[in-house]
Amino acid sequence: MPGIQQSSYVIIGAGIHGLSTAYHLALELKSRGKGSGADILVLDKTGIGAGASGIACGVIRNNYFQSAMRELMAHSVSVWESDPKAYSYHPVGYMQISSESMHDDVASIYQQQQAIGYESIFIEGRNECREYMLNIFHDWQAQGITSVLHEKAGGYANNSKALEGLATKAEAEGVRIVGGVAVTGFDRDNAGAVTAVQTDHGNIDCGYLIIAPGPWAKQFWDMLELPGSISVRNPDSGAIATAVPMWVYWSLQEGTLGVDPRLQTTNDGKMPPVIHVDTDAPLLSDIDGSLITDKMWGIYYKPDFHFNGVQGGAAPFIINKPAELVAVDPYGPESSEFIVGEDFSTLWVSALAHCQKRFSGTLPQYKDEPSGGIGAFTPDSFPVFDVFHGNCYMIADSNHGYKMLGVGKLVAEDICGNESSLLEPFRFSRYIEGKLHPVSNSPFPWS
Repeated sequence: MPGIQQSSYVIIGAGIHGLSTAYHLALELKSRGKGSGADILVLDKTGIGAGASGIACGVIRNNYFQSAMRELMAHSVSVWESDPKAYSYHPVGYMQISSESMHDDVASIYQQQQAIGYESIFIEGRNECREYMLNIFHDWQAQGITSVLHEKAGGYANNSKALEGLATKAEAEGVRIVGGVAVTGFDRDNAGAVTAVQTDHGNIDCGYLIIAPGPWAKQFWDMLELPGSISVRNPDSGAIATAVPMWVYWSLQEGTLGVDPRLQTTNDGKMPPVIHVDTDAPLLSDIDGSLITDKMWGIYYKPDFHFNGVQGGAAPFIINKPAELVAVDPYGPESSEFIVGEDFSTLWVSALAHCQKRFSGTLPQYKDEPSGGIGAFTPDSFPVFDVFHGNCYMIADSNHGYKMLGVGKLVAEDICGNESSLLEPFRFSRYIEGKLHPVSNSPFPWS
């Protein structure tokens, strides 16, 4: 990092949020006559997309029970759609396919999508859902499905190509992106504001700091001397729970079935929507027919030429290992035992076969390679977008990250003085104020 000792804006993290913020901040500064991309420096300890963004499943959806998340995602989808080629975005749509226990939640999502003008179709009834799905996939066979929410917008993006596209856009505006630089701490003045970023290549003076850390949120939270545990007010009773851990770690279960992606096409030979199934139907092993679970389970999947197969995942699980250890490096050797393994592959491929006959007998083709990883979740499993110490903007996505391309645009506007109503529900103060997001019946913590 020769010669870089100062930057007006320093962004930590060259993933989806860091790069999106850098690009959109460069545009904001230029449009307001307050600077340019040359005033922005992006640092990453490895390089572009080296963390969670580089192996993300890339699904882009608006399927949220929470109105604040739904509005934020509608904004992000519009950003994805603004330049599909640069972002390697595939607008194939998204389907939430559910059993009766999810019906009311999904019906509410549909109603509110209509209220904000987000195009979707809602199918209700066991027979009606089966007929709708058979019109798309001739081998559809999932049991107990009573609702299908088909979002016409959304889809998925090829993660590495999208990040390369973002980096190209940012650098075209003069932004400097520097890899191989590890941040080790911060200098702060008497008022608490950050004055310099300490790195393994020396200090960098800065006027404003943006942290987009992905699963490394806790490490930077600690560097800023922010509270490791907080108080949270119950929105219904008003009671306050104290000493609630600010960060909880979940093991993310994702993987790829090594088949020709074209195996998963629709009846008319087209690329299908992203499929997401939440159901309480018993899940049986595709190997021997034994019971895997009779509890609520969920999976998502899509054909993906970036991953060269059918890629997707299942609901994550909380890690009981001490957070101090797994927090060292969510993608390092100490986290390897939590990354996708035999139990996940059997569950996921059996679930694929439960949904579509074409996947029966494909377990031997599961690709044994790194995927998933560790996610750092907030107390309510939703993001925190807020300013701390006066000049430090924390983008803590609580593992909602990749799909939220538009957050960087809103953060850039926020920094330049145009506060966004879309970000307001995600301020840190919501915990003590009891302004928490509602919770659905989905098995996924981010729903």
